[in-house]
Amino acid sequence: MSGGTQLENANPLIFQRSGERLLTATDEDEDVHDPIDDREIFDLIRSINDPEHPLSLEELNVVEQVRVKVDDVASTVDIQFTPTIPHCSMATLIGLSIKVKLLRSLPDRFKIDVQITPGTHASEDAVNKQLADKERVAAALENSQLLEVVNQCLSTRTA
Repeated sequence: MSGGTQLENANPLIFQRSGERLLTATDEDEDVHDPIDDREIFDLIRSINDPEHPLSLEELNVVEQVRVKVDDVASTVDIQFTPTIPHCSMATLIGLSIKVKLLRSLPDRFKIDVQITPGTHASEDAVNKQLADKERVAAALENSQLLEVVNQCLSTRTA
């Protein structure tokens, strides 16, 4: 956050990033059916930037591979994310960023459900309701200022 705004969590815990996924010849062969799995989805969202800190969601332990569930046959993706503090005002923005990243990256056949990990946020029901409402998500993405912030979260950081 800029403009002298005080951070809600000025000293977050920083976690080690997991290793890169090892690709096999089968993974790169376009003629082989390669179902989308938990790790592939985690790899898509792990590097999303936190809106408050110059760190990724993975580095803040907001997203973890164990909280990613994919059913390629049923075309569902379920993500749970954990805000760094129980009163995080950025929770909806983080969830929206995860959802947008997946909407932009996955085939249209997938139903994407993004929720706060149960018991980790004071307003989890309200945030989950917002993230599950397609019309609210669409309206949020029509807001140019909000879309700019989401795109900043999704942008690749330069070292």
